Amino acid sequence: MKSTLRYFILFIGLILAGCSSDKVKVGLLIHSLDKERWENDQKYFIESVNELGGKVLVAVADNDEQKQIQQAQDLLKRKIQALVVIPVNQYSAASIVDLAHNRSVPVISYDRLINNSRVDYYVSTDNIKIGEMQARYMMNRVPEGNYALIGGSEYDNNSRMLYLGQINILQPYIERGDIFLVYRKFSKFWSEDEGYQMATECLDQNNNQVDAIIAGNDAIAYGVLRVLKERGLEKKIAVAGMDADLRNVREIVKGNQSMTVYKPIKTMASTAAQISVKLIRGEKIEDCNSRVSNGSWLVPSVLLDALPVYKDNIRQTVIAEGYLTEKEIYQ
Repeated sequence: MKSTLRYFILFIGLILAGCSSDKVKVGLLIHSLDKERWENDQKYFIESVNELGGKVLVAVADNDEQKQIQQAQDLLKRKIQALVVIPVNQYSAASIVDLAHNRSVPVISYDRLINNSRVDYYVSTDNIKIGEMQARYMMNRVPEGNYALIGGSEYDNNSRMLYLGQINILQPYIERGDIFLVYRKFSKFWSEDEGYQMATECLDQNNNQVDAIIAGNDAIAYGVLRVLKERGLEKKIAVAGMDADLRNVREIVKGNQSMTVYKPIKTMASTAAQISVKLIRGEKIEDCNSRVSNGSWLVPSVLLDALPVYKDNIRQTVIAEGYLTEKEIYQ
């Protein structure tokens, strides 16, 4: 009887060991957790990988590109089998791709495209379309007047894609003389403080005569709103953002911010998780719907659709998607 029990325990142990060895290991490099949305991306990604039978090793670089490169080396030493990267710097992160490929580890660029590298896959939204979405909404609201563009990080490819989309819509109106682009500048870190400083500069240069400000994201937009409040210009200047951060959606309800853009980050995170696990298991990737040039090659990409969010469709967008709750927004 004891012998039978011993063999049974050994048998169960072998099964558990086999299950453990099948658990894939995915690395996640995050540029920073300084914005509300990135914590959600991290959470959804980890949940998705866990559901697929894997585990995630996470490292956060605090917007330090050299630190992120070192973190990549550390994760690779810990035998990760795939690496998902939200790069601090779209150019220097190419060295992370090289480090991973030297160990036969595939790399997925998440939301921000790594340039000049043979990165394996790219998961994001179509940022040109988002820029067009922002500009189109603002043109419908403010068809004439002075416009300002306060862009995202100069190190981030998404900033340029957003700008291209915005200009696609605005250029015909600029050429007709309906609107005047009185300010355009990129930030460094997509931050609220930069939004505040650049909005201050913009309004000072134009004697407060600005009719619309399109911000690269909601953190920048919130900095803009702070300046407008200080100058008694709330609701007098239209403001657009991106990311559907909770505090900005509340400002939309109040009428202080005009619109934002919701990226389907839960779907983005689960898509990146699925691609990572499939690559590790040698399964076919059938999710890609596009290819995007990063200066080195056409990267197989999954580009998801984003949604404009404004006062009249909050319930049909961020609430319906389960991203924010009615209680949170209308507290």
